[in-house]
Parts: sequence; structure tokens; C-alpha cells
Amino acid sequence: MAVGLQHVGLILAVVSWCLQSSCTSSKVWKTRSQAESVTTSQWQFEGLWMSCAATSLGSVQCSKFKTVLGLPAHLQACRALMILSLLLGLASIIVSVLGLKCTKIGRTSDHAKGAITLSGGIMFILSGVFTLTAVSWYAARVISEFYDPLHGGVRFELGTGLYLGWAASCLAVVGGLMLCCSYRKPPPTPASRHFSYNYSKTSQGQSIYRAAPVSDSSSSKAYV
Repeated sequence: MAVGLQHVGLILAVVSWCLQSSCTSSKVWKTRSQAESVTTSQWQFEGLWMSCAATSLGSVQCSKFKTVLGLPAHLQACRALMILSLLLGLASIIVSVLGLKCTKIGRTSDHAKGAITLSGGIMFILSGVFTLTAVSWYAARVISEFYDPLHGGVRFELGTGLYLGWAASCLAVVGGLMLCCSYRKPPPTPASRHFSYNYSKTSQGQSIYRAAPVSDSSSSKAYV
């Protein structure tokens, strides 16, 4: 059961990392609303790194954002969150593979490997939370500007990149939870019984040895 949870959780987590990569590099985090467009032969869309315009003839022109400090604060934060998510997800994949029961690493015990898998699952969950925070924050900003009557700029709608991010975050959280659930705490080992021997002599010259367990002094026995 634990092995199956590890394998399925790792597969989901790897798929989520691939979706996170596609989401980060996507150019369609938001698209220009067609409700206010005079013509439908032109489209405008933006991602985290560039803004693009396309025509019905198939030509696409993209321009990268030429400044970093001049970008909106939420866009810079989303960039940082997605990069952290990718780095954390990659580290999680490596850690989780090392913690699989079918992976042999020297003389590592099953308990130690279970702890490694648990760490990988927690890292996957954090990676999914970072992605979910980034895409939800960006989507909230797009929706807020769309319904703002005082917004004088171009109105945008949600793009496919955001849906990729939501799917990736869900898979990362589910995969991380499955990896965490595969961890089983080892049963407690019974305490070893230690005996102390006391040597004494009686008046008749007999030697007496008394043995008493340290854990239970009331059940001591004497042997003559």
C-alpha cells in the first residue's frame, strides 16, 4: 500500500512540475477582452515575461518586458513565486526518488527512507501552494481591473496559463499528500530489561546473588 502511494504520488508530482513549467513560460496569462474590441481579427495577450499581439493572418509579434523595476508589484511577486515553485518542485522530485522503498542507498533503513519521502511530500505541497498563490493573485488582479468602472486601460480576461497553474497546484498538493501518507511511523521498540547483581555473604559463609530488574524493583528475586 505504501509503495503504491509513493509511486502514484511521485507521478502526480512530476506531472504537476511539468505543468508548472508550462504555466511559467506561457504567454497567455491574460487575453484582451473581445467585448470591447471593434474587430475580432486581432488578439492581444500577456504572460509573465512578454506581451504579444496576433492577427487573423497568423502573424504574431511579441515584445519582452524591457524593465523589471517598472513592472507592477503583483507581476514581480508572481514571477518570484513561480520560480521558487519550480526550484522547490525539482528538489522535491530528487528527494522523493531517493526516499522510495525500491531505491537502494547504502545501508539506509526503511525508517530513514520514509522520513526522506515525507520531506519530499511536504516540499511538493509547498510548491503547489506557491503556484496556487501566484495564479490566484494574478487572476484576482485581472478580474478586479475588468469590473473596475474607473479603469481606463485595456480590459483583459483570464488566459489559459492561469488554468494550467491551477491544475498544476492541485496535482502537486495531491501528490505531496500521497507521499506524506505513505510514511508509516515505526512501532516502538520494547525496552530492554537490565539486571543488577548484588553479592553478599551471610554469617554462615554462604554466597548470595540477588538479581533485580531496574524497571521493576518490586518483582526482584533472590537466588541462594
